[in-house]
Amino acid sequence: MPDTASRSLDDTFLALPLRQLADAALARARALGADHADFRLERIRDANWVLRNARPAGMQDTTDTGYAVRVVHSGSWGFAAGVEMTMDGAARVAAQAVAMARLSAKVIAAAGSDERVELAPEPSYGEQTWVSAYEVNPFAVADSDKTELLADWSARLLGAEGVTHVDARLWAVQENKFYADTAGTMTTQQRVRIQPELTATAVDAASGAFDTMRTLAPPAGRGWEYLTGTGWDWDTELDQLPTLLAEKMAAPSVEPGRYDLVIDPSNLFLTIHESIGHATELDRALGYEAAYAGTSFATLDKLGTLRYGSEAMNVTGDRTVEHGLATIGYDDEGVRTQSWDLVKEGVLVGYQMDRRIARLKGFERSNGCAFADSAAHVPLQRMANVSLQPAPDGPDTEELISGVRRGIYVVGDGSWSIDMQRYNFQFTGQRFFRIENGRLAGQLRDVAYQATTTDFWGSMEAVGGPQTYLLGGSFMCGKAQPGQTAAVSHGCPSALFRDITILNTTQESGR
Repeated sequence: MPDTASRSLDDTFLALPLRQLADAALARARALGADHADFRLERIRDANWVLRNARPAGMQDTTDTGYAVRVVHSGSWGFAAGVEMTMDGAARVAAQAVAMARLSAKVIAAAGSDERVELAPEPSYGEQTWVSAYEVNPFAVADSDKTELLADWSARLLGAEGVTHVDARLWAVQENKFYADTAGTMTTQQRVRIQPELTATAVDAASGAFDTMRTLAPPAGRGWEYLTGTGWDWDTELDQLPTLLAEKMAAPSVEPGRYDLVIDPSNLFLTIHESIGHATELDRALGYEAAYAGTSFATLDKLGTLRYGSEAMNVTGDRTVEHGLATIGYDDEGVRTQSWDLVKEGVLVGYQMDRRIARLKGFERSNGCAFADSAAHVPLQRMANVSLQPAPDGPDTEELISGVRRGIYVVGDGSWSIDMQRYNFQFTGQRFFRIENGRLAGQLRDVAYQATTTDFWGSMEAVGGPQTYLLGGSFMCGKAQPGQTAAVSHGCPSALFRDITILNTTQESGR
């Protein structure tokens, strides 16, 4: 394995005729009368290494390469994609995009609509290059080194008392994008992200009862160094996991009722994703996602007035944070990425938006939220890194717990359910610890917390300080038809919530 791997752009990607293809496509779109045109070429390498009980159980390594042309012509969108890496091929794809826009304009006119696609203004940035923050590209590391490390970690867990099986997985992605538009912006970008995960299973041979416990390390916009010392304490986590799993196996089932909760960021990030991240996507709030993944209770008429949560609640949208999964230099519409407020002292003050939605509703500019997961798909308004901010001088997790007489400390994400308006929800987790008189008093099982979004965030009495902050996230946020996936991070501190409904999942499933 190399000591360091260059963060320079991938040579295989740079060897493609990026500018020539873009020039041919954009010239053809201009000649056919497009008001706007953009060209996007992507090369995405996606790989997984899977082990079962310290032995290789599967490996997949795929690369997808293609390009797309999107235009605004006759007041309508047009889009087409191709894989033929020739100037003639790129020009034909541009002509197909224009033909699609013309057809769409006719259909829209026949339907009696006078709505026209217009884009919010964005400066031209000329030629720009951006590479994400990592030290060692995981694709520069030999596959044998990856499987050896996962096998060593798996064997370490299997050697502990009470661990019956161990599943290990490493997922790595390198995403290269070249973008050019008729306004003069031309960006070449490279993102690397990685997700290591181990799950230990315990089985009681006498009763057949079993349970699992998963590592808490979140996916991150990092490289191989994430597994070898930078960004996560793997030794401590692997040492603690068997004992925690044994305690979970012996833990009593929770008694349903109302409890105070201290929620660790390893769990709270997912609640942020579902109840704030999706709810503040402006296209969703306007009803554009109604047919698939629902709308949002946080409608545009509530901007500046909706009491989303308590005064301790400050949430930002951010496409720039270091190691964020949704972090990029420029989005798929040539917009320079940025950070902005979504919720300020508990009040809804902003949305996530792309150029078309921003112009449609009178905002000055997009905040850089357009993204497509491949060249075959049109860019959509997608989620930024949506994060709950810590209190500058806030308490640590132990201090939050000390203020609870009867409650539960929730750690790690589990299953979830939320309604079509991102309002009524239920979340489980990985680990639950009973809190009695300000101290942890052993684990519980079968816990789920339930609330409405505004009641839940309104009950947040305190947030922890920066020392409790963690950037969690997911590789697999789904949206749109046809479906697309996007990786996104959510940072948050530990937080204290008062008087939350707790369900027993075993009793609920038995109804």
